[in-house]
Amino acid sequence: MTVSSGENSVESKDLLAKLAPLEAVLFDVDGTLCDSDPLHYYAFREMLQEIGYNDGVPITEDFFVQNIAGKHNPDIAVLFFPDDMPRGMKFMEDKEAMFRRLASEQLKPIDGLYKLKKWIEDRGLKRAAVTNAPRANAELMISILGLSDFFQAVILGDDCEHAKPHPDPYLKALEILKVSKDHTFICEDSVSGITAGVAAGMPVAGLTTRNPEQLLLTAKPTLLIKDYADPILWAALEELDKKST
Repeated sequence: MTVSSGENSVESKDLLAKLAPLEAVLFDVDGTLCDSDPLHYYAFREMLQEIGYNDGVPITEDFFVQNIAGKHNPDIAVLFFPDDMPRGMKFMEDKEAMFRRLASEQLKPIDGLYKLKKWIEDRGLKRAAVTNAPRANAELMISILGLSDFFQAVILGDDCEHAKPHPDPYLKALEILKVSKDHTFICEDSVSGITAGVAAGMPVAGLTTRNPEQLLLTAKPTLLIKDYADPILWAALEELDKKST
């Protein structure tokens, strides 16, 4: 059963309780720690228009959500440059440099992030960031958000044989943290990331930061939340706490 932020079911409180005692929480970065998708969308829109993609007509946000958000850079490069991978990867490098310039000035945390951070720290839980972003992007975002000392590991899609939507990055995080999938949950915001988490055998809290609920539901998250201040999340965590004592 998936409970979304629009529902108020008693059952929703039990969605994470089976994880007791909780050992770890794993986080995606883009769109999950911070609302970075508008910056990525802006960078893609501007740069694709410059090279004349789609006859110079700017891509829409819907196009971005359906084809780009949450995906690994080599897969995006193939989408735009199917016959010229070196050019595609150079385009992606330039786009990420543009994103980092924008992020340095405009990045903000998801509402409630620091409340959840304190909850995790107070319980001595392990935590890792698991992302398809390039290392320079991931480290910059985590640093801007003041989370460099919070995460005990940062796992990149590039570190694994397969990036998300494959489960490999999340399985690697379990291995590095030395925790069980039966006592760990994941926070994600994209179909690609939720798919990876579910395939790795863990409950996923899906954030509706930018991607539509109906789209995220196709990946089968355990619960959908608006942000980390969402009462549905805290009801589930409170029930988990009760089961852990």
